[in-house]
Amino acid sequence: MGPGYSQMNDLVIVQTGQGLSKYLIDVVLNLTVKGVIIGYDGRHCSKRFAELTAAIFTAKSVKVYLFSKVIPTPFIPYGILKYKCAAGIMITASHNPKDDNGYKVYWENGAQIISPQDKKIQKYILENLKPVESSWNVTEVYSSSLYKDPWSDIMKSYFHDLRQTVLYPEVNRNTILKFTYTPMHGVGYEYMSAAFNVANLKPFIIVEQQKLPDPEFPTVTFPNPEEGKSALNLSIKVANENSSSVIIANDPDADRLACATKMKNGEWYIFSGNELGALLGWWMMHMYQVQHPDTDFSHVYMLASTVSSKILASMAKQEGFNFEETLTGFKWMGNRTVELKKAGKEVIFAYEEAIGFMCGSNVLDKDGISAGMHVAELSAYLETMGFTLCEKLDEIYAQYGHHISKNSYLICHESDTIKIIFERLRNYAGKPNTYPRSILDGKYSIVGVRDLTTGYDNTKPENKAVLPVSKSNQMITFTFKNDLVITLRTSGTEPKIKYYSELCAPPEEQNIQILRNTLDEMVSAVVVEFLQPKVNGLIPRTS
Repeated sequence: MGPGYSQMNDLVIVQTGQGLSKYLIDVVLNLTVKGVIIGYDGRHCSKRFAELTAAIFTAKSVKVYLFSKVIPTPFIPYGILKYKCAAGIMITASHNPKDDNGYKVYWENGAQIISPQDKKIQKYILENLKPVESSWNVTEVYSSSLYKDPWSDIMKSYFHDLRQTVLYPEVNRNTILKFTYTPMHGVGYEYMSAAFNVANLKPFIIVEQQKLPDPEFPTVTFPNPEEGKSALNLSIKVANENSSSVIIANDPDADRLACATKMKNGEWYIFSGNELGALLGWWMMHMYQVQHPDTDFSHVYMLASTVSSKILASMAKQEGFNFEETLTGFKWMGNRTVELKKAGKEVIFAYEEAIGFMCGSNVLDKDGISAGMHVAELSAYLETMGFTLCEKLDEIYAQYGHHISKNSYLICHESDTIKIIFERLRNYAGKPNTYPRSILDGKYSIVGVRDLTTGYDNTKPENKAVLPVSKSNQMITFTFKNDLVITLRTSGTEPKIKYYSELCAPPEEQNIQILRNTLDEMVSAVVVEFLQPKVNGLIPRTS
C-alpha cells in the first residue's frame, strides 16, 4: 500500500472499481438486480477499500451486499452462489506482509476470474481511469436502498451447510483431544468457533495474543502459517501449557489451514500442505463412502494443482475415483469444478500444496474454516481407534506408496535476473528448446520437460503442452527417470523463485530413508545447477 499506480491506494481502488463495474454492466444481464457481494479482512485500509468499491456500484444503481464486519475470504465465493450475484470482491492480501493489500475478484459462477475475464477487466480499467465524483461517496452507501448487509444471513446459511457434512457428532462430543487454535491476528476466531460448535466439538484453546484481527501482526515476522515453526511458536507454547496435542492455524483471511500434532516423544510435527492433502483426501473419500454406501466412485472427482503431491492420483488408481491435475492456483480448480458439476460429476475435494483445501463444493475456493473443522473431526475419529494423524499418514503412504516432497523457495527482487535464469534453461545447449538432460554429470537423467510459459512439452504430440500456458509466469517441470518430478516457478504475488519436488515410490518400497537421501541429493543439485544461487545473487529462505 502506498502512493502511485503500482501500489494499493484509494485512487487505484476507485479506478479498478470503475473498470470492473463498467465491464459487468456491459456483459452481465440484470446486473442491477443480481448485484455484487463485497468483503474485507482486518488489514489497514481494507474496510475503506471495500466501501469505496461499494460506492462505485451503488452509484450505478447496482445492488451491493457489503459485509458489516471482517469475514473469511471463503464467504465471498459462497455468497455469490447463495445470492446468485454477478460477481464478488474480497479486499485482502491473505498471508502477505503487513504493508500489503489486495483486490480479489470472483465471477458469477463462484470461482475466481480467469482468462478472458481478467484481460477484459484490465482493459476496462485502463479505459476508465478518471475518477467520477460519485465514486468517493462512501457515506451514501449505507443509506442506499441498494445496500444489504449479508453477514447474519451468510453466517446462518454457511454453518447450516457445514453442519450437514459432520459425520460423527457423538464422537466429536466425547473426544478427549484438546485442540489449540490461532487465527494469526486475522479474522478466523469467530468463524472457527462456530465451526467447532456445529461439529459438536468442545471449544478449542485460543492463542490469546493472536485472537483478534491486528493489521500490525505484532507476534509473527510473516503472518503465514505455511512458514512452519517460526509462525507457530506461540501456538506450540500455548498448546504445551494446556496439554493440547493438536494445533490448527488459519492465515489472516482464513482461507488456508495449517496443522501440527504433538508426537509421543514430546516434539511437535508440523504437516506440510501435501501431507494434509493426503489426510483430508482420505477423509473426504471415507465420508463419501459412509454417506453413499451403494454408490461407486465413477462420477466422483478429486483435484490438485500440478505442483502438488500425486498422492491423490495414487489413491484414485486403487479406489476408482477420478483424479485431475490443474494449473497452480484455486482459480483453476474452482473453474474446473464448475465444468465438472455441469457435466453431472461430483468434486468432493481439491487442494494445493500451499495449505489450501476445498472440502466439498459449497465454496469453489480454498476454505480454511471448513478444512479446520474436518481436520479436527478426523483427529477425533482416529483417536477412538488409538490412531494419531501422523500414524494415519504413515498408513496412507504404506497403502498407496510413499510420496516424499521437498518444497521451498529463493528470494529474487530482480525480474531481469529471473528471466535470465529461466531463459538459460530453455537454451541450455545454445539453441531454443534444448533443456537440461541430466544433473550431477549424468547420474540422474531427465526424461520429461514441460514448460508452461512457452507451451513446450516433449512428452506430448508435436511437443505441445496440454495444460493452459501463461507467458506472464515462469514455470518449468522436469521429470527424471527415477520418477522424481520437480517444478521451478515464479510466485504471482511475492519476489520468489519456488521449487516443488516429489519422489513417488510404489507401495512395496518401504525404505523411506533411502528415498529421502535421494530426494535431498537431487533437489540440491537442481537448485545449484539450474538456479545458480551464488551467480545470480539469490537469497535463501533461511535468510
